[in-house]
Amino acid sequence: MELTRGLHRLSAASIRRAKPGFYADGGGLYLQISKARDGKGTSRSWIFRYKVIGGRDRYAGLGSVNTISLARAREIARECRELRLNGLDPIEERRRKRAGKAAESARAITFQECARAYVAAHGSSWRNGKHAKQWSTSLERHVLPVLGPLPVGTIDTPLVLRALKGVWESAPETGSRLRGRIEAVLDWATAAKYRHGDNPARWSGLLEHLLPAPRKAKPVVHHAAMAFAELPAFMAKLRGVNSVGARALEFLILTAARTGEVFGARWEEIDGDLWTIPGTRMKSGRPHEVPLSARCLEILTDIKAHSRGDAVFPGRTGHNPLAAVTFRWLLAKLGHADVTVHGFRSSFRDWCGEHTSFPREIAEAALAHQIGNKVERAYRRGSGLQQRRLLMEAWAKCCAAPPVLAADVVPLRARP
Repeated sequence: MELTRGLHRLSAASIRRAKPGFYADGGGLYLQISKARDGKGTSRSWIFRYKVIGGRDRYAGLGSVNTISLARAREIARECRELRLNGLDPIEERRRKRAGKAAESARAITFQECARAYVAAHGSSWRNGKHAKQWSTSLERHVLPVLGPLPVGTIDTPLVLRALKGVWESAPETGSRLRGRIEAVLDWATAAKYRHGDNPARWSGLLEHLLPAPRKAKPVVHHAAMAFAELPAFMAKLRGVNSVGARALEFLILTAARTGEVFGARWEEIDGDLWTIPGTRMKSGRPHEVPLSARCLEILTDIKAHSRGDAVFPGRTGHNPLAAVTFRWLLAKLGHADVTVHGFRSSFRDWCGEHTSFPREIAEAALAHQIGNKVERAYRRGSGLQQRRLLMEAWAKCCAAPPVLAADVVPLRARP
């Protein structure tokens, strides 16, 4: 490195006159003039030259003469000499600062941007578009107003609690799902290097101490179900309604299926007395085989005679599925607005447990529920299809049984 008395050798005039070459200003600062690659004109830039361990020279580019003035170049060279005095390498220090700024910029990405990126990355692996829409809609409604515009790296536990507070008090189960979604987005951001440290939305060991357990915060309200003893009378009224919607609801009750599974039913899924629901329409994500009773086959035969499309239970156009409100409207029309469509699955399960001798596993399999742990399921490969055929036929007969009429009570004459 040049001695201090050798500083400031260059001048504005000498720089203008200089030809291609390497000119020392002193203190490690050099002016480098090179011919342009196209042979026309020259390029002029500032270089700081210094030695590292082993005596090897290193050259740090400081910028173009057109951008960095002589005075500024000298100031930067002075800063480089201070770094060398402190045992630091100017080039490595500059890289470290750039990396820090890049990391800071990355951490400035907002929670909303991370949430969108998470949905884009995982949406294709979810069962259907409805799930992805619910994911995004729930965050937009409850979480993004609080966390959305914030840099994801700044989100902490108090902020997560603020986002969950209202919904956790009014709808704890929804709040629990939202907490899991916030945790998933923050985990994604951590893996993508947009944040670091523990996840402030983690339940175990963190939020479990700050929030009441969802099931304790508010009692679980089960789907209102019709007592199975009332089903024969209801089914008699339902069969008196001549519409595709009525036949679809009857089919749903007889198969113990969910609304979406019936609404989306396609003729290609029916093979003889077996209805195979694809995994994309099942809550579990796995295909489900449903044995069809004689009454179900009668319903399908009647519907097929008037079918014009692929949907088993079409809407008014004859091609698209029924409207989502169809079943609720039917229940209200028949005087049962107090029960839910999903509750018929509960009616079926109660009947299985209280009035049949079929094994619990068969009843649960009919509802497409998983039984036991992974080891048990690995050894229980069969679906119990033959037993489920008998079960569904027995259920159809129960639903078709003559309604139980109230007996006339003759009051006894009081003793004189």
